[in-house]
Amino acid sequence: MTPRALDRSGPHPLWRQLQDDLVSRLRAGEFGAGFPGELALMNDYGVSRYTVRQALQRLRADGLVVAERGRQPRVSPAADVEQPLDTLYSLFASVEAAGLEQRSAVRVLDVRADGVIADQLDLEGSTPLVYLERLRLAAGVPFAIDRAWLPAELAAPILTADFTRTSLYAVLAGRAGVRLDGSRENIKAVVPTAAERALLECGPDVACLSIHRQGLAADRPVEWRHTMVRGDRFAVTAEFSAARGRRLTRSVTTR
Repeated sequence: MTPRALDRSGPHPLWRQLQDDLVSRLRAGEFGAGFPGELALMNDYGVSRYTVRQALQRLRADGLVVAERGRQPRVSPAADVEQPLDTLYSLFASVEAAGLEQRSAVRVLDVRADGVIADQLDLEGSTPLVYLERLRLAAGVPFAIDRAWLPAELAAPILTADFTRTSLYAVLAGRAGVRLDGSRENIKAVVPTAAERALLECGPDVACLSIHRQGLAADRPVEWRHTMVRGDRFAVTAEFSAARGRRLTRSVTTR
């Protein structure tokens, strides 16, 4: 078979040309049946293993493929749910809006004290807090572990609610009259524990994103939430305007 054409006398290195050609083929949907392995790419393009690995390294860094030493490269899965981060969002509403069934397995719903969390809510350390822990599922597949703490003086009415198929914010507004109108978030990549991997049904090669949110109502902290999301099901994108000098859109997608 004649190798695919690369310009060996051009100004760009072969790995860059290979990367660009693979990106074009990915966008054209050529790899629906599976992404070629290193040996197939070497033969297809007439290049060395080093060149192939350099190109795959860039594709992996851009999140286009999953390429690990000793394993067949594969196309990164597409996302199904898009959620702007510049608004107070609900995972429940986002999953439902994408046409996927949302369900939560409630693991814990009780009242407890936690000095560290109370400090995040500007409360005295022994203040009673409603604690809700759920395993979030989209189309029956786990994608997040969600933990929320709220002042019991406000959130006690939600203790008897069924959270299997409803959102915390809807219940909080309906039963307690509390409506969140703002939030602050911190997102970072983490390595999940063995227990978290088991709950999320993800392998040792999957990282997670850890999201901490302080939810506000009339500028008062009324929620502290920690969400652990599978990294292979969750992506963050941003869009900026140089003309306006401000962020236009930030979004989260999960598949």
